[in-house]
Amino acid sequence: LPLCFPEKLWKMLESSKFQSIWWTEGGKCVAINKDLFEVEVLGRGVCQRVFNTQHIRSVIRQLNLYGFTKVQQNFQRSASLPEFLAEEAAASAHSQILYYYNPSFNRAHPWLLGMCKRR
Repeated sequence: LPLCFPEKLWKMLESSKFQSIWWTEGGKCVAINKDLFEVEVLGRGVCQRVFNTQHIRSVIRQLNLYGFTKVQQNFQRSASLPEFLAEEAAASAHSQILYYYNPSFNRAHPWLLGMCKRR
């Protein structure tokens, strides 16, 4: 039987083949480097494709359909201008990273994966 979307996602996260997607610290969220994911995962040929799409929008739609919610990363800003500008540059590079959370998708509790149902 073909794997459903959460199972494919889990296998990718547990694989060392992909650099564009990983568990966040604690294994509670999925982090996706959007630009790298588009090249590394969605840019593959038809025979090697993980998902039946070439568009990040479709992957995000699947995440939403399976109950994942986007998580915003909060950054503390410094009061001094040079430090603030450096932090803004880092945050800008960081904005290409998308974070998604689902209470039934947790690295420490793989048995919950069966609870990830499509809405």
